[in-house]
Amino acid sequence: MGFRTVVIRSRAKLDYKMDYLVVRSDEQVNRIHLDEIAVLIIESTAVSLTAYLLAEMSHKKIKVIFCDEKRNPTAELCSLYGSHDTSRKVREQIKWGSDSKGMVWAEIVRAKIIGQMSNLPEIAQEARMLMSSYIRDIQPADVTNREAHAAKVYFNALFGMEFSRAENNNVNAALNYGYGILLSAFNREITSQGYMTQIGIFHDNIFNHFNLSSDLMEPFRPYVDRIVRGMSLENFEHEEKMALVNVLNVTVTISNQQHFLSNAIRLYALSIFDALSDNDIAKIRFPSYEL
Repeated sequence: MGFRTVVIRSRAKLDYKMDYLVVRSDEQVNRIHLDEIAVLIIESTAVSLTAYLLAEMSHKKIKVIFCDEKRNPTAELCSLYGSHDTSRKVREQIKWGSDSKGMVWAEIVRAKIIGQMSNLPEIAQEARMLMSSYIRDIQPADVTNREAHAAKVYFNALFGMEFSRAENNNVNAALNYGYGILLSAFNREITSQGYMTQIGIFHDNIFNHFNLSSDLMEPFRPYVDRIVRGMSLENFEHEEKMALVNVLNVTVTISNQQHFLSNAIRLYALSIFDALSDNDIAKIRFPSYEL
């Protein structure tokens, strides 16, 4: 499995030759073996690339993210078939029971709130206590919407009482950029395991192609939040974006072992699929957070 995140920032031509990504610019020619690449981010709209390259990247399960003229993620390449037994996996996915999905979603929400609490400063004791009470109140399928209540308390404690996720500012731009990177990583993992991103366990918007990815990524959002919290964000430019791209290389603990976040996503996603297929939430493996 690849480990590099490759970012193309300026005018270039990308093509494929003998298992290599070939990047041709005005100044030079670079070659990167496809087996080393996990994610390719094309930031510039002045980049051209071949269909042959896209096909080979799809075969290698390399996530390709395209950005708009403002260099914000706007689309991605998703393989239709990521596993030899995709048909079987999709049949399993359709049969996941509502009770099983409700229990899994409750565990996901619980892990997300714990991760959020780990980001709060020591002085935010009132927010910590309130969020702890929300964790105790979580019910199957989070029918009382503790996730949303916790999110409001969390973001106000992290970024100030005046902060709103609905505002158009650099903080939200950075959060959205980082969440976009996470979403793409989960899309890649879900499709590579033969499941459909459209069929979620909680999210079920008919206009969302990535309902399942939106579900599974929730406990990993705090890693993006932590990076954004450490930025000055007077500007949101290339340096800040690269720091967020690097979230996939953060080292985390999962199943009592250290892993890069990108690999932790794989272990976690597999455990979720096992839990849903076997109706056993004890199989879920979440990353550990320091409170």
